[in-house]
Amino acid sequence: MAVRTALLAAGAAALALTGTAATLSYFEESLPTSMNPLFASTMVDHRSQELVFDRLWFHDPITNELKSRLVERWELANGGKAIKVFLKQGVKWQDGTPLSAKDICFTVDAMLDPNTPSPIAEGYREVLAGCTKEGNTTAIIEFTRVYHNPRERLAFSVLPEKSFTSTAISPDLSFSARPIGTGPFKGSRGRRGVTFDAFANAHHDPKVSQLNLQEGNDPLVQVRTLTSNGVQGIIAVPPPLRPDVSASDEVALKSYDLRSWWFVAVNATKGPLADQRVRQALDLMIDRTELRRLSIGVKPGEQNSPCEFISGPFVQSSPFYNRAVPAAERSDQAKAKKLLEASGMSLVGGTWMYKGEPVNLRIGMLAPLDNEAPDLLSQIGNQLSQGGFKRQDHKISVDEWQRKVVTGQATNDYDLLVGKWSFGIVEDVNHLFHSRKGREGQKNIFNYSNAEVDSILQRYAEARTDTAAQDAYHDLHASLAKDLPYLFLWKLDTRSAWRTEVRGNIIAPYYYFTEIDGWKYGQ
Repeated sequence: MAVRTALLAAGAAALALTGTAATLSYFEESLPTSMNPLFASTMVDHRSQELVFDRLWFHDPITNELKSRLVERWELANGGKAIKVFLKQGVKWQDGTPLSAKDICFTVDAMLDPNTPSPIAEGYREVLAGCTKEGNTTAIIEFTRVYHNPRERLAFSVLPEKSFTSTAISPDLSFSARPIGTGPFKGSRGRRGVTFDAFANAHHDPKVSQLNLQEGNDPLVQVRTLTSNGVQGIIAVPPPLRPDVSASDEVALKSYDLRSWWFVAVNATKGPLADQRVRQALDLMIDRTELRRLSIGVKPGEQNSPCEFISGPFVQSSPFYNRAVPAAERSDQAKAKKLLEASGMSLVGGTWMYKGEPVNLRIGMLAPLDNEAPDLLSQIGNQLSQGGFKRQDHKISVDEWQRKVVTGQATNDYDLLVGKWSFGIVEDVNHLFHSRKGREGQKNIFNYSNAEVDSILQRYAEARTDTAAQDAYHDLHASLAKDLPYLFLWKLDTRSAWRTEVRGNIIAPYYYFTEIDGWKYGQ
């Protein structure tokens, strides 16, 4: 009760202090880890940075048309290995200085600088080869090779050259808390929240004067604070609480397409899990329909379910999803038992044994996912326990997940990991499944390696048409569904909640605030 009272007071105080109806407060799942877009590691980071910075290109959330607020026109150069961009006139940084071609090239150079310790930059180092400017308003961006979708590869946020002393950018600079962008809002991160103040520009005209990001804790408290008008929005409402929101005439649920899917990664480098048959048996032991009922509250046969099963590393609406591969909805314990016995394991006293020892699975899950799918970790563990495996459950902090899990340094700590991937403009999954070597496989959680998969990923990387790219990823989907480095679970529909006084609030996939200029509060 004390927490709820404090949150209500904070939201009301935010409105009272500003003295304007054009101020919105909203709950996020956490505070952003950084306001510098080179160091985005969570979806909160991406959403917050979208308010402050412009990306070179983005997709229109209504028409899906590729657009730019910074580029007036463009043309391919160097046989398709470069793109020349001509910048719009009048765009200013939030310190009043004009955007110029040197800022575009500085951003590219900063990402290419090996002394910039940025996972975002690391990804662009495979794509970009350099940048040169022609005067103040024209830049030529070089690619490492010809791409069939070059502009989609240029969705990076542009940084101000004058705010840095070097292209080697570190995450601990003051810029990460008080950045300067060309976006519709100036952001300032404090210890308990982030304040965004509107900044009118030649290409932005926000109707909301201020946004206040607050860190949410108990989801039920968030919903009650929203319905009491202590805040005006919640970014993500868990499925079990959506009926409470829908019951209010003053609050509306809005779909938010995170382009994300859930998985259980399997440590195929460890013990019995190195055997494909064991991984297939684990997949057959999981009853996804029952998991969905217990963790999300979806009843069997329920129409318009917020949870959609998948059989591979894409959501069903993706052109890369292979519909010929069926998604498993129910468990098959008998078939799983035959596979485990064929692998050489034995069932003794109801427990599976490997080389004379009971198999004890250490299962980890990214902790914040518990808000979206309560008790999912324990329910997965329960199903595997009922199938004959001992298990230990662990919730993993965001910091540990980014520091150890994503970098492939948790192979000695866990056997299974429950997580979620989200994708922006480009659904490139190469880094999730390619063998770790050189710049490849940077997000390969358990350092999975399969020569056939690597070959398919190379086909995708070399594709010159959308059809060739789709064919490669359809084959990837089928291959992974057989080898199972991941047990694919589902896409979980994400819903935001905003008070009905907030109007025109189009929510963009993945980035969320792309169309914030059109948001209004009140009549």
